[in-house]
Amino acid sequence: MQRIAIKPEDLLVRPHHLFDKITFLLTCGDFATNDFNTMTIGWGSIGTMWNRPFVMVAVRPTRYTYEFFERYQDFTVSAFPADFRKALTYLGTHSGRDSDKLKETPLVPIASAKVKSPSFEQAELTIECKSIYFSDLDPARFLDPTIDHNYPNKDYHRIFYGEIVHILGIQDYKS
Repeated sequence: MQRIAIKPEDLLVRPHHLFDKITFLLTCGDFATNDFNTMTIGWGSIGTMWNRPFVMVAVRPTRYTYEFFERYQDFTVSAFPADFRKALTYLGTHSGRDSDKLKETPLVPIASAKVKSPSFEQAELTIECKSIYFSDLDPARFLDPTIDHNYPNKDYHRIFYGEIVHILGIQDYKS
């Protein structure tokens, strides 16, 4: 699979489709020291904030990946071809606290170009981000009360904004 560098302004995605149907793999940590964790995510956004291209991801404090966001200042989000759906499902339903869950999948972590967090050899799109802001969701501010139904355990997400510093993807993602 031939991947090319893509400028943020040339990134061609359908954001809702990407998060809802394709599913991203969120990875945070340090590839060089093998201290990282990865999880699937289906909630987030891509856009512009503070005149910077960004990716926003939501991580519950109960997730193992949350601990890595507390220690590291960058992350990656990666999209994969459909034939990796089983591996992504596994990574989203098993905790890295309990085992090296990546060993149970065919995915191969690799060094990223601009951040310490790894990318993946099989990814058709990887967006590398430098963390620039976070905020904890406050249920008192939900304007639609049905949103709270997503939190039966009251484990409200922390929202992380990452400035996009590098994108590598197949031609389909370039305008």
